[in-house]
Amino acid sequence: MATLVTGGTGFVGANIVKELAARGHDVVSLDVLPVDELLLGFMGELAEQVTFLHGDILDVAALDALRSAHNFEKIVHAAVFTVNRTDLETARSKDILDINLTGTGNLLEMARLCNVDRFVYISSGAAYGLCRDPDQTYNEDDAPQPGNLYGITKFASEQLTRRYGELHGFSTVSLRLSTPYGPMERVTGHRGNMSTPYQWTSQLLRGEPIESNDSDHGRDYTYVLDTASAVATVVDADHLPHDLYNVTNGMPVTEGQIQRTLAALFPETMQLIPAATPAVSSLGPTRGPLSGYRLWHDLGWTPQYDLAGGLTDYVRWRQESGFLD
Repeated sequence: MATLVTGGTGFVGANIVKELAARGHDVVSLDVLPVDELLLGFMGELAEQVTFLHGDILDVAALDALRSAHNFEKIVHAAVFTVNRTDLETARSKDILDINLTGTGNLLEMARLCNVDRFVYISSGAAYGLCRDPDQTYNEDDAPQPGNLYGITKFASEQLTRRYGELHGFSTVSLRLSTPYGPMERVTGHRGNMSTPYQWTSQLLRGEPIESNDSDHGRDYTYVLDTASAVATVVDADHLPHDLYNVTNGMPVTEGQIQRTLAALFPETMQLIPAATPAVSSLGPTRGPLSGYRLWHDLGWTPQYDLAGGLTDYVRWRQESGFLD
């Protein structure tokens, strides 16, 4: 029995694929992005346990052929068009709807036809919308108020996922991810807005000066290895008491904290220079942290990386892989 991961060569998807393979899953990865040397290096020996397929979740005929060729027991749907910029949202509105809604519908129908045991939808904290109170912590019972097409399509896909499972008798669950950072984050045709840790570690490793930023804006940044571990824990769970979980380290991290941590970890290479203008968050408006209590209470999952540990491992990976872009 195989586990299908859509978006499996992308940022979060590649980490999910690697974690599932490490746990013994027979993984099939489907993505419109081809396999490249960076991905193969990241996977290491585990690449031999993964079937990488090039395909589009909007191609129904190709999905039918895929279903006929594999006996899928579980599906992790991580393929998405990640859009956090208004200019891209305006220019590619229809693409966002097609990929994030129609694509989800296609995978849910595939799950029905495969009679899967479980369908895991990779959602986002964007479903909650922007902060209503800077100190607010969001738990799964809070009413979503998404404010852009990305968050709206994420929340709508959660509802589609829940109802499809109810109608057709298979286990479904949606996971709202806090802001991830770490290995395999890179610019692609469906991901153009890079995280702050990505931007500053790039400059650090290239020996470029970084403008000082004491902004108190931030997110509950979660190291992507922890994100993948949480997803795999949900995939493997015998029973899920809930069908919606936040995936987070639960700790708000400001951009100023990220800079101070990098400076403490890499004092010989971190070059801070005075900002030409007052610090402005690269994230724009933000929200409070997510609560990870439900996932801990139900399945005992906790994150393993704090900010210093995550940044240390991330820089190590970038150095060893030679990925300095």
